[in-house]
Amino acid sequence: MSTAGGSEPEERPDPFSRRREVAATSARSLLMTVLGEIVLPAGRPVWTQTVVDVLGLVGVEEKSARQALARTAADGMLTSERVGRRVRWDLSPWGHGLLTEGAARIYAHGRARPAWDGRWLVVVASVPEQQRARRHRLRTRLAWAGLGSPAAGMWVSTDTGRLAEVREVLAEIDPADAHVITGEYEGGLSSTELAARAWDLGELAARYEDFVARFADLSPATDAETLAAQVRLVDAWRRFPFLDPGLPDDLLPDAWVGHRAAEVFHGRHAEWAPGALRAAGALGLECPSATESRSSSR
Repeated sequence: MSTAGGSEPEERPDPFSRRREVAATSARSLLMTVLGEIVLPAGRPVWTQTVVDVLGLVGVEEKSARQALARTAADGMLTSERVGRRVRWDLSPWGHGLLTEGAARIYAHGRARPAWDGRWLVVVASVPEQQRARRHRLRTRLAWAGLGSPAAGMWVSTDTGRLAEVREVLAEIDPADAHVITGEYEGGLSSTELAARAWDLGELAARYEDFVARFADLSPATDAETLAAQVRLVDAWRRFPFLDPGLPDDLLPDAWVGHRAAEVFHGRHAEWAPGALRAAGALGLECPSATESRSSSR
């Protein structure tokens, strides 16, 4: 099989760009959700028309759906195979790995916040001003790893277990100068104040509140409506692992709305999964059971 754009690109677009992750819902983001939610666990190629039909349930026009497929293939995430007059799509090895990693983050997010020992992971790194692409990628990759930036050139996390991931990012980006430190914070701010400076918790809370308002009382009536609701649910939720650093409760505001949002997501996802899979099957996707679907993505 071959990619729609020929050979795989040497420099792939950054799939973890903040602009892409926090942007408004689009045909491209909904396609990524369908690929991760349905195609990835099914482990089978999918026909173009099936993707068009699924995206049509969430209001994506056929032309936009086909453009999203072509652009995602051009990025190297999909491969295509022509069978007669029809085309079917499969995840490339890179796309499969990317979506598997993403699924693990999405479905684990919000389930538990481990106790904190008071230690911080601190990264101090610099990339020359003229190397803007590398500077952007460093910021983006560290943000995806859950680090916040309380000052220029400095990133912090309460999860010292991310040290190996941070080392991988630094090895990939190779900044001009980098230092990684773990230990207790002894600066002039309290830990709560440092967290508030590193992450915009007010904006994050507002996003969680919008999520709860949108999905907590939603009750689709048919399998097709359930599939559409499931796609929109996951598409909205998949942004939060990128936005939420997973701070310990000690550093969060009282009655943190993120806890309620997690209850809504995991509850609705489990409730809607059987109907969503039936609807996907009716549209031509041979899907595993709801239990197999989620276990294969963990």
